[in-house]
Amino acid sequence: MLPTPRFSCDYEKVYEPSEDSFLLLDALEGEQKFLQSFFTSKLTVVCEVGCGSGIVTTFMIQNNIPSEHAIYLPTDVNPWAMDSMVETASLNNCCTEMLSPIRTNLTRSIRRREIDLLVFNPPYVPAESVPHMPAESEAKEGDWLDLALLGGDDGMVITWKLLDSLDEIMAPGGVAYILFCARNHPERVVEIMSTRGWKSELTEHRKAGWEVLSVYKFYR
Repeated sequence: MLPTPRFSCDYEKVYEPSEDSFLLLDALEGEQKFLQSFFTSKLTVVCEVGCGSGIVTTFMIQNNIPSEHAIYLPTDVNPWAMDSMVETASLNNCCTEMLSPIRTNLTRSIRRREIDLLVFNPPYVPAESVPHMPAESEAKEGDWLDLALLGGDDGMVITWKLLDSLDEIMAPGGVAYILFCARNHPERVVEIMSTRGWKSELTEHRKAGWEVLSVYKFYR
């Protein structure tokens, strides 16, 4: 079993790694051999959407996932997550020369068809609506955390924005790993994505407290 990275973040401003984060780490560990054989010598662009504390991207850097020839472009709308990402990587003695965190909404600041490997632990908790983006000067304690948790109707509003853009953002032969809870109805998502030409595989599935979580791989 690969070690879990140490992490650094202000829990009042940045989502603290929890069962969903660790499930995603387990999924990536289980897919390590596949990814390292799939992405061999080419320079690979890796994007973790919503990097938060940076634990997932740091895990990938530590373990050459998908390969030693990779650049990492983690994104988050939360300005505090940018600092946490760099601090977590440094705390684990990761080389940061190939790490470039980007503060942006989803993948908006990344060029089209650029991403080879995408990882997303979305705000998946069902809620009446998706929280509005707070102004930094007016943000209250917990505002940034709500953005990381609440996903609107069925918890899928933000996830569908990403899924709907996969054809535009993924490089040819790209692979995406996305986490769902049971209330997101991932089986229905898989059916819809299959009509768009995306194959999928369930890579991890686990009951975590009151929730059932799963990680699916999407690829062409």
